[in-house]
Amino acid sequence: MAKAKFPDLVSKIIEGMENLKAKGITILDLRNIENSICSFFVISEGNSNTQVKAISHSVEKIVREELHEKPWHVEGLENSEWILMDYVDTVVHVFQSETRKFYDLESLWGDGELTHIEDK
Repeated sequence: MAKAKFPDLVSKIIEGMENLKAKGITILDLRNIENSICSFFVISEGNSNTQVKAISHSVEKIVREELHEKPWHVEGLENSEWILMDYVDTVVHVFQSETRKFYDLESLWGDGELTHIEDK
């Protein structure tokens, strides 16, 4: 998978996730879906609430430092089972594994183009 086919924001989000060993990184390209809420979902998972929170902080730090962007809104930091970071055109979802399976966003938004990033 060539990260170059994605906007800089998506690439930096992936980098932030990989820095903290996020698993199952998936990009859902929603640009061809009529009335989509955004252009991209970037989804990943961690093994614990500590790792999920650390992944989200890594994403926020890299995007802020390298692209000078901050999320418009962040939810889920309290329990860190599912942290949502809204960058308006791109929405980041960092899940614990069981929570990701339960919500199954990839199936819910199945009309989007899926790209899986190989775990490092």
